[in-house]
Amino acid sequence: MTRPEVSSEVPSEVLHTTGGRVLTVTLNRPEALNALTPDQRERLIQLLSGASADPAVRAVVLTGTGRGFCAGADLRGTSAGTGAGTGERIAGDVARTLRTGAQRLIAAVLDCEKPVIAAVNGTAAGLGAHLAFACDLVLAAESARFIEVFARRGLVPDAGGAYLLPRLVGPQRAKELMFFGDALTAADAERMGLVNRVVPDEDLDDTARAWAARLATGPTRALALTKQLVNASLDTDRGTAFAAEAAAQEINMTTADAREGVRSFVERRSPVFGGH
Repeated sequence: MTRPEVSSEVPSEVLHTTGGRVLTVTLNRPEALNALTPDQRERLIQLLSGASADPAVRAVVLTGTGRGFCAGADLRGTSAGTGAGTGERIAGDVARTLRTGAQRLIAAVLDCEKPVIAAVNGTAAGLGAHLAFACDLVLAAESARFIEVFARRGLVPDAGGAYLLPRLVGPQRAKELMFFGDALTAADAERMGLVNRVVPDEDLDDTARAWAARLATGPTRALALTKQLVNASLDTDRGTAFAAEAAAQEINMTTADAREGVRSFVERRSPVFGGH
């Protein structure tokens, strides 16, 4: 397996390796349950953006070390999440910090042109839960927990939570999770539709690698267009969605993978997709 490279901006706190056409990104602050610092957040955005443009990357896995996937934003500083620190602020600071910080991170996951798998190895709270829910597929270890911690701290959900959760579980379930802030087990998250699959802790890495490997051999541009269509479908009317579908089909039929898919069907063989 390829040895993880350490980001130069944040030594040892964001690990990343590319192997088998899969980019694996690992949050590495286990002593803080991988609570996200601003520097880590910016590094994640950079890596996700780079994955979109890198033909050597055809799938992304996002995970953490230790007992936590991500315990949310590191609130020791005012720039990590909502800006709810103790420093003096002027009007607009909180909204500006959110737009340029946590919301950019969630958008980077949603807009990444490669499929993104969350391998949730432990606690995913606040921003960390929303980071997982923004991913295209979510695998959870049996020990994983998802917590909407905001109401516990007297805060409004951020990092796109009020956008993501109702689309995944409906408005009333979303309100239940956000109003009470109770820890949700991996099994309950799977029943609600927040998680694709729960696996034993010791199987999480292997399962994530297997899923990513399947995606990495798929028709990469078709998957990107499919992701865009699905993500946009909940915000558009039927006519707009149908028009977007037709446009995506038109674009996709110009790709080598689409031609290979049709050719392999005619020739009665398995397709070999090159990702372009």
